Amino acid sequence: MSQPPALPGRRECPLDPPQQLGDLRRERPVARVRLWNDDEAWLVTRHDLARQVLQDRRFSADATNPSFPRLSPGLLVGAERAGRRSFSRMDEPEHGTLRRMVAQPFSTRSVELRRAEIETVVADLLDQIVHKGPPADLVRDFALPVPTQMICHLLGVPYTDHAFFQDRTATAIVARDATAEQSRTARAEVYAYLDDLVAAKERDPGDDLIGDLVRRQVREGRLSHDDVVTMAWLLLVAGHETTANMLALSLLTLLTHDHLRAAMLADPAVVPRAVEELLRYHSVLKDGVPRVATEDVTIGGTLIRAGDGVIISLPAANRDESVFPAPDTVDFDRPNAHQHVAFGHGLHQCLGGTLANLELQIALPAVLRRLPGARLAVPLREIPFRDDMSVHGVHALPVTW
Repeated sequence: MSQPPALPGRRECPLDPPQQLGDLRRERPVARVRLWNDDEAWLVTRHDLARQVLQDRRFSADATNPSFPRLSPGLLVGAERAGRRSFSRMDEPEHGTLRRMVAQPFSTRSVELRRAEIETVVADLLDQIVHKGPPADLVRDFALPVPTQMICHLLGVPYTDHAFFQDRTATAIVARDATAEQSRTARAEVYAYLDDLVAAKERDPGDDLIGDLVRRQVREGRLSHDDVVTMAWLLLVAGHETTANMLALSLLTLLTHDHLRAAMLADPAVVPRAVEELLRYHSVLKDGVPRVATEDVTIGGTLIRAGDGVIISLPAANRDESVFPAPDTVDFDRPNAHQHVAFGHGLHQCLGGTLANLELQIALPAVLRRLPGARLAVPLREIPFRDDMSVHGVHALPVTW
């Protein structure tokens, strides 16, 4: 019997998911695929089926399950240290208990109260870019520092240490070609850094999320020191990596489509719809969301056995033409763009989605207003896309004006 095809990874166009994903979605929306280590898993590519699996508790997020699909060598490290599992890799009720402990700062109301802070961060970075003059790298100078400063302020992590943890977290979880040993070393270095930081907060809690966890949870015996370190790891990484790449890709799209730039500048009411459409279109979590079936389940007419690994392809679901007509185009007037699954779906939907959305709503039009003549400083074909990373984006976005 022949092996199933490899998990689609090669993009014919850097702004579109692999064509094979679309073929599978139309022909075999639940299909067997082969992973990097020759393990096999089911790949779900249709929008309705993706949402169905993501909200079905019979599909486990527990990464300690030996059948849990590993999307890269580095992700094997998480299975080796069950004591370091984040709540994103847990099931109910454990997942919900821990998630609720950190949910309040990411609520719609709390995030809205940070609007002025986000606006200040964005304005200050653009002031620096304008003062320095062209050219600028909008990844290094803007897209990366916006969400990184915000998550650092929220958690209580010194932003002055950003170069260290950005480099290590990229190796630990994002680089597709990182070996297990490289990932293990990078992860250990970040854990050691956060271990020291949490210890300092235990001596003197600040007015931030880590300090709040120490006061309300550690001192009350509901969380251990290591629990807080692991939570800080998850929130620090998730709080900057995906948003930074989403922001960079969105800027690239706006700078190369004059009608989209004009539409965003013409009417502030367009901005929230535009952000939802850009989230749908880019879907930066490249490989998808892994799960493992805990019992036999039939999805889309296909029987998935207990113990089978499953990968939900968010990019494929967000380009489903049966839900989003002309899905490979960006349409700011698309009425149902908000139905995207860029942040996942169900109980494990991205905790920081509301914060990321607001950061995008503030940052994108601000760049267009402050740099009205901005354009790519190199041809589009020379933009270095992150083909070597599990989070889609660009390594650099050189612009001039």
